[in-house]
Amino acid sequence: MFFKEFEIRWSDIDANRHLANSAYINFMSHTRMAYLGLLGFNQNSMAAHNIGPVVFYEHVYYFKEAFPGKPVKVSLEFVGMSENGMFFEFRHNFFDHNGKNFARCEMMGAWIDLKERKLIGLPDEFLKAFESTEKSNDFKILTKADTRKHVQVPKDLELA
Repeated sequence: MFFKEFEIRWSDIDANRHLANSAYINFMSHTRMAYLGLLGFNQNSMAAHNIGPVVFYEHVYYFKEAFPGKPVKVSLEFVGMSENGMFFEFRHNFFDHNGKNFARCEMMGAWIDLKERKLIGLPDEFLKAFESTEKSNDFKILTKADTRKHVQVPKDLELA
């Protein structure tokens, strides 16, 4: 499991004086990019392949409040990927300075071709990087159907 530690800053606090929901999203994004960086995904390598990550959803479950003054850790577990690498799924947990879990997030995303603006599978070098990474106990091969599991489509809208 991968971990990233954060200090809760003044700008991370909301009107209730606890960690703001937007800060949770930012901490998770930073954790994902640090993890991907270790696999060779960075601004230069993604630009060379003209790809970028997109988020389909981030479902955050809050268990307890978090306040400034003590560091927090955010974990990342690799819980799913499609065979071609187009779709990916991560799970994050938030831990206080005592190691108590105070929030969890399930997130799913994909890779987009930044010129064509279409979803794309990963180049072989990136697929190989993911092959060697630690996977969660509940890791699964994702399909397009998995990307729709939380979507309630209005009757007047068809998804392609």
